[in-house]
Amino acid sequence: DTHKDVHAAVVISLLGVVLGRRCFSTTASGYESLLEWARGFGALRRAGVECTGSYGKALTRYLRAATGDIAVIEVNKPDRATRRRRGKTDTVDAEAAARAVLSGQASATAKTSDGNVEMLRLFKLAKSSAIKSRTQTINQLKSVLIGADPGLRDEFAALSTKALVRRCASL
Repeated sequence: DTHKDVHAAVVISLLGVVLGRRCFSTTASGYESLLEWARGFGALRRAGVECTGSYGKALTRYLRAATGDIAVIEVNKPDRATRRRRGKTDTVDAEAAARAVLSGQASATAKTSDGNVEMLRLFKLAKSSAIKSRTQTINQLKSVLIGADPGLRDEFAALSTKALVRRCASL
């Protein structure tokens, strides 16, 4: 069960017996401790990770880089009705993720978060941020003009956004 600062982990046996539950920080040493702790229960074959495109992204990358023998599986969060019946704690969610992997309910390979897809995602993120900043700046400029001297306000009122920005830059 992945979160911003802490990941909850549960190790279960092939028979579904819970072998251990523990939380780890989302740091390099935390990931190292998690893997060492989990391997302490025996050979690991699969690791189920929630949110491999966001909070679980770094853990997924770490597990892939640190091991060649563990399959990292994408686990979807359980539906709300299931979560209400079982209760909501991080370790309960982590156990549900482990059971989903064991049962085969979760079988999708985790997102790689690298290569062309990740590059495009970062470009899209940068573009969206730039567009948002541009819009905020234009709105702010037009808001400032509302309270400007009437002569200046009248002169700028009829200008297009592009012309307005050029005219203000020339002041």
